Parts: sequence; structure tokens; C-alpha cells
Amino acid sequence: MKKLINDPKNVVHEAVAGFGAAHPDLVRVSHDPNFIVRKDAPVAGKVGIVSGGGSGHEPLHGGFVGPGMLSAAVPGAVFTSPTPDPILDATKAVDGGAGVLHIVKNYTGDVLNFETAADLAAAEGIEVRSVIVNDDVAVKDSLYTAGRRGVAGTVLVEKIAGAAAERGDNLDTVVAVAEKVISQVRTMGVALTPCVVPHAGEPSFTLADDEIEIGIGIHGEPGRERIKLEPADAIVDRLLGPILDDIPFVSGDHVLLMVNGMGGTPQVELYIVFRRAAEVLAEKGIMITRTLVGNYTTSLEMQGTSITVLKLDDDLTALWDAPVHTAALRWGR
Repeated sequence: MKKLINDPKNVVHEAVAGFGAAHPDLVRVSHDPNFIVRKDAPVAGKVGIVSGGGSGHEPLHGGFVGPGMLSAAVPGAVFTSPTPDPILDATKAVDGGAGVLHIVKNYTGDVLNFETAADLAAAEGIEVRSVIVNDDVAVKDSLYTAGRRGVAGTVLVEKIAGAAAERGDNLDTVVAVAEKVISQVRTMGVALTPCVVPHAGEPSFTLADDEIEIGIGIHGEPGRERIKLEPADAIVDRLLGPILDDIPFVSGDHVLLMVNGMGGTPQVELYIVFRRAAEVLAEKGIMITRTLVGNYTTSLEMQGTSITVLKLDDDLTALWDAPVHTAALRWGR
């Protein structure tokens, strides 16, 4: 294992410290327990938005803390849910009196620990609502979930719900916006290589040099099938078909197309993927009106990609376009 780390036990603590040192204009960080909060939190009268989960998926979630997106992010150990205590402390840190929304990826540990934290916050008089992101069409259940996994579509939920909170929507409205995005976003991914979790020191799974895993999870969970490596266009077709069939997406739809890197995939390959996905959507009469390409929900150094499609309407488009200023996503300011 070759990684730029010191003690594997301190990876998350040192990464959070480095993040705080790099972005003092945007965030404050807490180390006992670990969480990241926007610098001006709590904002009086504004719905707070908290997300989090295992580390190793950066910039998700800490990279999306700031005006127009998350109020706080809670990082667990690598690929491990944060415990209820830091989630509770982050919730209290962003409570401006208008309630707090928890955005939770559908992994069993995340769901249970955020639920416990929400109950503890309620006991202290904070109104907390939760939404569960489950955009992965690859499998119905996995090693980590009951139901579909939450993957790269989480970024779109966080951005759009964050914009709703920023414009002053009340808690019920912000929850409804988040749930609308969840109902209309779908994702599927592929792995070309495994990743190495620092405390394990060895690959999380094995792939032969000529194999890829279609439908991989962001922790290396098994997907739909393991096949021989194919040209990029054929891989994109395998990913996009189940996505488009699921809602389904139809001719005349306006969509946001996101091509996400898993951490070890160069931009040149991501744009090859985007090119083919755009061709397929055009052939079906589906109009791409917003785009996002880059590494946003990663799996350490895994080589691979995921494709996300979100059905848009005028309100979701306006919320996507609204100003955002975070370490990993910023425009309009």
C-alpha cells in the first residue's frame, strides 16, 4: 500500500484538520467529535442541512459545506458511518430555530445512527426531519443496505435542498424539495479497479486485469455482473440503459446529466463517457439542460465512473442554478 498518510488510525482526523486549514473562509471544524460546519452557522431563521457518512468519498460530504448547500457534514471513519454523537453535535451547531434536515445515504449504519441522533436532538427541542437517498439502480439490496444504495445522486439532493433552504423555504418545503429530487434521480456505476482502505492495507476486492464490475457500490460492494473490459461506449450503454428504464425517462424530458469519477479516473476518460451518454440521450429525445462532470462522490483511488440522470422541472432547475459557494462546488457568487 502506497498512500500519503501517517498513522492509518489518524487519517480522518488529519484530513479534517487539513480541510479546515485550507478553507477557513468557508468552514469551522470540530475535532472532538469530528464534524465540519459552515463558518456562519447557525443562521437564524434558516433551515439547517446536515449530511455525512463514511470518509473516503471526498469531496462528499465536507466539500459541499457552505452557502447554498450543506450547513454541516459529519465524517465517519473510512467507509464507516459516523456515530450518533457527532451527528447530534453538528445538528445542534446548525440549528437556527427553523429546524434541521438530515440527508442520509441509504446504508444501514448511516440510517440507524442519523435516526438516533435525530431522536436525541428532538429531546433537546430541535425539530429534525430526514430523507433517505437511494438513487443506485444497480441492486435492490447490498451488503450494506436494505433497499437501494445512496450514491452520487446525493450531491444533487444536497445542492438543490441547500438552495431551497438558502432562499428561506421552511422545513416542510425543503423536505419536499429533497424528496422530489430523490424520486427523480437515478445512478449506476462501474469499477475498473478496486481501492485500498487505509486501515486494511489491501484491495477491498479483486478484479482481473481484463475484468470490470458493472453496478459497483461506492464501498466496493458487488454490482450486477463482472464482465470482460469493453470499449467505453459499450460500458456507458450498459450503465445508462437501466437508469433510463427505471423511472422511466422519456422523450421530451429535460435532465441534468452527471458523470462522476470514482477517484482514480482522469478527466479525459470522464468526458469520453459523457460524450456517449449525451449521444444516447439525444437519440431518445431526452434534452440535457444541465451538466456536471468530475470527481464528486469517490471511492478512494478506485478507477471507474458513475452516471447520474436527474429529471428537471423549472423549480429544480432554478434551485440548481442558484448561487453556491463551497470548497468543491461554486458558482453565481
